[in-house]
Amino acid sequence: MNTVEIAPTLSCATTDRKVLQAVTDISNTSLADAAYRIDHAGHYPLDIMGALGEAGAFSAHLDRHGAKFGLAIDSMSAISRHCGSTGFLTWCHDVCGLYMEQSGNPALMGSVLDSHAAGKTFGGTALSNPMKSFAGIEKMLLRAKKVAGGYLVSGALPWVSHIAPGQYCGAIAGVYLDDGSASHEIMFLLRCTEDVVLRQCPEFSGMEGTSTWGIRLDDYFVGEENLIADPAKPFIAKIRAAFILLQTGMAVGVAQGSIDSIHEVEPLLGHVNQFLHERPDELQAELADLGQRIQKLAVNPYETSTDYLIEVLDARAQGAEFVLKASQSALLHQGARGYMMNTAPQRRIREAHFVAIVTPAIKHLRWEMARLSKQVMPA
Repeated sequence: MNTVEIAPTLSCATTDRKVLQAVTDISNTSLADAAYRIDHAGHYPLDIMGALGEAGAFSAHLDRHGAKFGLAIDSMSAISRHCGSTGFLTWCHDVCGLYMEQSGNPALMGSVLDSHAAGKTFGGTALSNPMKSFAGIEKMLLRAKKVAGGYLVSGALPWVSHIAPGQYCGAIAGVYLDDGSASHEIMFLLRCTEDVVLRQCPEFSGMEGTSTWGIRLDDYFVGEENLIADPAKPFIAKIRAAFILLQTGMAVGVAQGSIDSIHEVEPLLGHVNQFLHERPDELQAELADLGQRIQKLAVNPYETSTDYLIEVLDARAQGAEFVLKASQSALLHQGARGYMMNTAPQRRIREAHFVAIVTPAIKHLRWEMARLSKQVMPA
């Protein structure tokens, strides 16, 4: 009896190690070699994303694969260690798969999801504005009206990542009645067909390889086969913690890459770098503590209690603050050699700032924690 119970666990652990090793191997080789091109030339690395999908990088967190959020975060970290842009694409891809599976819509849960999880098709997320809207920071930018068989959606979003013609993303629109009053929100899979206008974004200081576009919709039809949630708010309440928790893989990976850069120059500059704050061993220990905290939270990613959500928000904020510190420390340790435009420390400074401002940004996280803490604190 004991053998029957233990064997699957060992087999599962072996499979997980193989997935992580395969993802790490791709990240250490082809991704590391392409990082400069992705960052400076804006190369959109769908070839590498396809290889990562085949290796299992985009499926571990799905229920059908055991909801292994810890493995998904570790995979994202291994990717982000060499390229923050590709780490962000991984997060976009992961959450899009999460939307499809958790939708309960059979049209989005069969071969469509299988292809997505395997990295054969690609899609991201357009939830930056809706998440801010639900928090009371911005107004909802997409508007929908009910029609026979579905909804017509109109509006514009300034930037949506990991999309291109023929790809797709998860999006949310506010539903309005004929009298102009707001009814509720819907979430849907937005397919980038000829009916969707993609507009070039202004050039950012980094993350140019993430295929980020502005989108414009004019009476875009959403049928039942592409509905993720109607209404959307209960669905968002269910997946919000998982959505945010997955982002920690970016912070951990970019931070680890920064610590790697410090170790690179220790043989040459250790005698003077010893006088800097945040030495590599100290940073590594702090990162290990953060990693353990994240892995503990990853055990129950769909927990909906307020206390759990506050913990996730705080871990995400801690990750963003830590990666800022680690990337700056790497640049200080490397000195002028790390300040050159083609170096990893200089790139990671920009990647770390992206981790700190991407939705939910540090200020958004603190806003939410303050609001939620008031709900749970005794009067």
